[in-house]
Amino acid sequence: QVQLVESGGGLVQAGGSLRLSCAASGRTSSIFSMAWFRQAPGKEREFVSSFSWSGTDQRYVDSVKGRFTISRDNTKNTVYLQMNSLKPEDTGVYTCAARVRIGLGFSQYEYDYWGQGTQVTVSS
Repeated sequence: QVQLVESGGGLVQAGGSLRLSCAASGRTSSIFSMAWFRQAPGKEREFVSSFSWSGTDQRYVDSVKGRFTISRDNTKNTVYLQMNSLKPEDTGVYTCAARVRIGLGFSQYEYDYWGQGTQVTVSS
């Protein structure tokens, strides 16, 4: 089993920055990749970014490219999502997920473990 705990959400004005953290514990050696998803009110959960646990591959949804950066602190088993130049449309519940199979999936159904989510609200 893998446990994931997110932190770092909050309220920020448009143009501001936030850094989300996702701390992994348990059988972290089984993780192949991790991802961030988000869900806005009334909308389906959408893929934001994924990151291979080895650090060799990263992917982003087009709407956040150049603004968001995913990274990992190996010593803390923590994955970060640095979010800059935030826009109101970035508002939502951000959840991290871990995948034990090989690959960096774009679909929520390809991930095996989930955190509880953290709220990000961007005001205009």
